[in-house]
Amino acid sequence: MLERLFGLKAQGTDIRTEVLAGVTTFMTMAYIVVVNPAILGEAGMPVAAVAAATCLAAGFGSILMGLIANYPLALAPGMGLNAYFTYTVVKGMGVPWETALGCVFLSGVAFLVLTLVGVRQMIVAAIPKPLFSAVAAGVGLFIAFIGLKEAGIIVASPATTVALGDLTTPTAAVAILGLVLIAVLQAWRVKGAILIGILLAAAAGWALGLAKIAPGTSSLADLTATAFKMDVAGAFHLKGGMAVAMLEIIFVFLFVDLFDNVGTLVAVTKKAGLQAPDGSIPRLNRILLADSAATMVGAAAGTSTVVSYIESASGVTAGGRTGLTAVVVGLLFLATLFFAPLVQAIPAAATAPALILVGALMVGSLVDVDWADPTVAIPAFLTLITIPLTFSIANGLAFGITSYAVLRLLTGKIGRGDWLLLVLAALFVVRFVYLAKG
Repeated sequence: MLERLFGLKAQGTDIRTEVLAGVTTFMTMAYIVVVNPAILGEAGMPVAAVAAATCLAAGFGSILMGLIANYPLALAPGMGLNAYFTYTVVKGMGVPWETALGCVFLSGVAFLVLTLVGVRQMIVAAIPKPLFSAVAAGVGLFIAFIGLKEAGIIVASPATTVALGDLTTPTAAVAILGLVLIAVLQAWRVKGAILIGILLAAAAGWALGLAKIAPGTSSLADLTATAFKMDVAGAFHLKGGMAVAMLEIIFVFLFVDLFDNVGTLVAVTKKAGLQAPDGSIPRLNRILLADSAATMVGAAAGTSTVVSYIESASGVTAGGRTGLTAVVVGLLFLATLFFAPLVQAIPAAATAPALILVGALMVGSLVDVDWADPTVAIPAFLTLITIPLTFSIANGLAFGITSYAVLRLLTGKIGRGDWLLLVLAALFVVRFVYLAKG
């Protein structure tokens, strides 16, 4: 049944490999069950309810992605968008969290409409194929940067922005141990190397007292505090200048989710070897439909926008090639619904090495960039460098697409078929101006 459903043999994989990949992806992104409620809790939302909603939305989205799109892509409420929800929309604009959830739901409806009429697919197709490799590598640097930060190997510095952390701390030491273990196991081509490394590093972390397990459990009953509390009607009736603000809120949710997802799709499918020979992504409409549905279900349950997670790359590196990987992730999130606080038993120091190593492997895609052609090399470099340094896949795509369009235009290489590329570049310029004024 699983063979017929996911086509395991055709992708050169098997059930064991897919399950291991799913567990690996889950362990690298399970932090969201703790972090998302903490962030949305500052917006006045019930923390226990948000934890349950997070598990439900991630479980539903990942399983749907696996079943209808057959890709090893896991979904969960997005970092960055949850901060925008709390600090800009609710606390900054004074919008009630129920109304903010209504805006998230409306953005999901807009995602769905744009997908059904083919606009989102057109946008993905308009992204220059030479930038695909740069996006994949940029995402690799991004998640490696996150891993190094979580490990305490790099820290903030007022003088140099970032600096080397104290490598003698327990967190850094455990992370370095995990990195060495995973790297050696990978070199020996041991199946499940990343998962084994995470577990061994976690054991070391437990021995050093790094784990902080919160008492209590979560359950479906907790959802009653946020489920269907979204105020869609309120989003249409914001008083004063808030009507414009509502459109701005929905646009931001749309814009960031669209281009973050595009970057994630490009990076993960390229790493998995799942792109077509012409660089296109098969079954793209199904991927985008799953994403749209997950956002709407997430808003109804009581959480911010649901997105595809870049941590999916860790499962791909572990061998995941089909939707079975995503289904395993989804089932684990649903199981976590009943003991969400226990995910804190896996310290960040244990999962950070997986992100660092996966990032290192993803940078290998840069060999496909034509570095001898300035019209390709410069946009590729800007994409590569701005993704980690601005902490945003969307920003990286913005720099890459805009510079690519400008160079093509000024060198006379632009064609009639590039109209959408020029439109996207113009929208990105407007976005940069808007952000500067904001």
